Amino acid sequence: MNWFDAAFERSARAAAQRTSRRSAIARLGRMLLGASVALPVLPFDRSAHAANAHGAGAAKGGKVQTDDKQCDYWKYCGVDGFLCSCCGGTVNSCPPGTEPSKVSWIGTCRNPADGKDYLISYFDCCGKSACGRCLCNTNIGERPAYRITLHNDINWCMGSTSTMFHCTTSLIVGVAEKS
Repeated sequence: MNWFDAAFERSARAAAQRTSRRSAIARLGRMLLGASVALPVLPFDRSAHAANAHGAGAAKGGKVQTDDKQCDYWKYCGVDGFLCSCCGGTVNSCPPGTEPSKVSWIGTCRNPADGKDYLISYFDCCGKSACGRCLCNTNIGERPAYRITLHNDINWCMGSTSTMFHCTTSLIVGVAEKS
């Protein structure tokens, strides 16, 4: 084993002469920073666990709720936050002065008007302080916080220019197909 130890020592000394501790730490820091920048922009798919959202927002006294400023509006089956439709934006767009988050969560909601299931992407609007109007916390399909991709209480503005949460939009991504 003596020859193995000597060879390892020679290679370790040669590497130490070519690099410094500071450069190794800098390289490690660049690698960690690169990983932290790449992670927040990964998409999260909640459709598998939100499929049980059928019938959410379906009826108020037997009538279909069509007011997008009410929490029981059918597109809000998995929403958690202030509705942008009450905060100067619309159900589909952020208010002026805010930007949509880079990441979102996805839910499956049934439209009681046509009986179809739709994939809904919930984007937080970022850049202003919290709106404070029309707070909805539906939580259909939500899972405990240790399953971050299935938890809608996360600040989804983490990958945006500003991490300040203002309100949430609900965009239809497509029609859910039955398998």
